[in-house]
Amino acid sequence: MSEKSRFLNACKGVPADCTPVWFMRQAGRYLEEYRKLREKYSMLEMVRDPELAAEVTLQPLRRFDLDAAIIFADILLPLPVIGIDFSFIEGTGPRIHKPLMDPRHFDQLREGDPEQELSFVAEALSLVRERLDENRALIGFAGAPFTLASYIIEGGHSRNYLATKSFMYSYPEKWEVLMETLTRTTIRYLQMQIEAGAQAVQLFDSWVGALAPEDYLKYAEPYTSRIFKAVSGSSVPSIHFGTGTSGFLKEMRSAGGDVQSVDWRIPLGRAWEIIGTDSPIQGNLDPLAMMAPADILKKKVEAVLEEAGNRKGHIFNLGHGFLPQTPVRNVEMVVNMVHELTS
Repeated sequence: MSEKSRFLNACKGVPADCTPVWFMRQAGRYLEEYRKLREKYSMLEMVRDPELAAEVTLQPLRRFDLDAAIIFADILLPLPVIGIDFSFIEGTGPRIHKPLMDPRHFDQLREGDPEQELSFVAEALSLVRERLDENRALIGFAGAPFTLASYIIEGGHSRNYLATKSFMYSYPEKWEVLMETLTRTTIRYLQMQIEAGAQAVQLFDSWVGALAPEDYLKYAEPYTSRIFKAVSGSSVPSIHFGTGTSGFLKEMRSAGGDVQSVDWRIPLGRAWEIIGTDSPIQGNLDPLAMMAPADILKKKVEAVLEEAGNRKGHIFNLGHGFLPQTPVRNVEMVVNMVHELTS
């Protein structure tokens, strides 16, 4: 039985009237209405206030004919649940207050209650679901254990993940403790989101592309696969997201996820050859292409759709999230193009 939502149909590999489209970071700094709210509230104030989070989630859907909303939150929100405090530094990004670079610091780890400590996310999901058109789907999300661990150990963003990999290789038993804790917390967090009304969930393994394939299989895949297995019992489809992962797409597909999200570093046709044409794919426009002149951007969008070849199970998206400089007019143009060219 097909859904009214073309996005959910694509997640299930069911033909839709046209290719669905949504964007990562579609609620954010490129929108004037979001920037006005940010003048009054910090990022964490907004995500922890269900009404504000719901408002920001819905802002882009009032402007554009998007097929899905993604709840306004951050992948780091579960960290305080396990005893890791963080903050956002304006112009810099997230900062972990006490990075776990030394195994002696593991005494700060705990296993809290995500259902209670992150209940504001569930409340925001419920509010959005009440206000969302039935033909538009609501996506919940979480960070994958490796990506969360890299933040916890590095203390923030990293270029080479030196501290993370050094820790992973040098202290495998402590690495396992950290990954197990993150895995259990993430499972409960995603299950809470599904119960609150999320119609799909995406697991962001944004930095796993820093690993070699054999290290992915040893240090990351076992935990990711457990998360997908835990949510697979629901009727809610799951999306497996990573960047820089062209070298182990097959392994990521085996780890789980109903939909595989691929970045711009590999053509969609080649990605389908690797993971199998039975798997829906999300992607894969380069986020920087959104800054191109209209004629160039149009050609880039057409190239993605040509690679997709009208296959069922294609969800148009970027290979990663919007940048704050993304022109609003280009967003509108791309959404309309995708729908018109595939209808």
